[in-house]
Amino acid sequence: MTLQNTSGSIVEIVRNDRAIYDGDLIHYFRVLVKKARNLQNPYHNFRHLGHVMWLCYRACEYYADKLTMRERRALLIAALLHDFDHTGKSVPDSENIARAVMGLVENLLPEDQDIFFEIVRIIKATEYPYTVPESDLNLPCMIIRDADMSQSFSVAWIQQTIFGLSEEWGKPPLEVLKIQKPFHEKLRFLTDWARKEFPQEVIDRKIAEAEELVNLLSDPAVPAA
Repeated sequence: MTLQNTSGSIVEIVRNDRAIYDGDLIHYFRVLVKKARNLQNPYHNFRHLGHVMWLCYRACEYYADKLTMRERRALLIAALLHDFDHTGKSVPDSENIARAVMGLVENLLPEDQDIFFEIVRIIKATEYPYTVPESDLNLPCMIIRDADMSQSFSVAWIQQTIFGLSEEWGKPPLEVLKIQKPFHEKLRFLTDWARKEFPQEVIDRKIAEAEELVNLLSDPAVPAA
């Protein structure tokens, strides 16, 4: 399937206006906004959660012939909650995953008992550095992993990614900016959807942009005496 031009607003996705998945996400969206304590984190915040959900929604459109309505629902619930109550600090990511799973456990709808373990499986696929090998990932797990790695391709990537991760990691922004080139050079998407969403020329442009920013922000070399 080709990529859809219609992306959907958060409201349209949460209400499921286009009937892309089973039911709607209104309950989980309310839980996130009213209960999550990380919505204003520098990086792992509401914008990141919404961005990952939006990308996973696009993947659900792309894989309409490969994912059932219930599988799509599980993926989107996981996307919305995968960083629920994230610490926003440089701690083992297993702690953040445990917080997200606890948020799901405490707020799971009765009608989603049948997909609970699938949602947990998808959330755990995002633990970084990765603990789940690629060979153990099903399609929804590959989708969320690709979506989770794509924040730097958004318009507000400097604020969100560079300054956001700088604050959470306790590192200078320039240091975070300098690792963008090696990160994107090694970036390898797992799904056909992500490779079409973010083709190599898009990745190359991001590498070039990051390098140009590094050059702009680096102090000029001191001339030799």
